[in-house]
Amino acid sequence: LFARTAATAGTNASTPFQQEKTVDLPALLPGEHVVEDYKTLRLSLKAHPISFIRDHLTSRGVLRAAALRDHPAERNVQIAGLVLVRQRPGTASGVIFMTLEDESGIANIIVWPKIFEEYRRIVIGARMITVAGLLQKEQGVIHVIARRLVDLTPDLMAAMTAPTDPPTRAPSQPETPPDLRRHPRNVRVLPKGRNFH
Repeated sequence: LFARTAATAGTNASTPFQQEKTVDLPALLPGEHVVEDYKTLRLSLKAHPISFIRDHLTSRGVLRAAALRDHPAERNVQIAGLVLVRQRPGTASGVIFMTLEDESGIANIIVWPKIFEEYRRIVIGARMITVAGLLQKEQGVIHVIARRLVDLTPDLMAAMTAPTDPPTRAPSQPETPPDLRRHPRNVRVLPKGRNFH
């Protein structure tokens, strides 16, 4: 029995492994690398998600967070970013303080109760927003008083998973807004903001 087992083992050991065919998988898009990083680490060293729609934001007059330092106070501005924090202290009479982050830094947003009621769904649930409002600077503290908020989460997800060189379209064709609300693998990739009430 031992001899038979040894002989069989020797036969199996000398049998070559089956060679599998090489499969050429498409390379991950830059945005997909960031998506995978956010899925596992909640951050990425490759790029900030906002960088994938920066050209689009700039064309609409949306400033980078770092640009607020040099921008004149008491002017209307637009700023966009991932929502890091939402706070509504009990002593603030219903005022909500939000912190947004883009590829250049953070921006502080103040949302008065009346604006919050108008944009409640966006303030509470959006992961990436554009805020239009009044820029104020007081003793080195910079913040934007929100007047209008737009949820750009679908645009961000579409841009992060789109080819870097999209197919060209005829000038007569209208641009259709992206409608991708979830990642193609149907997972949540952008972290939710930290909310303190």
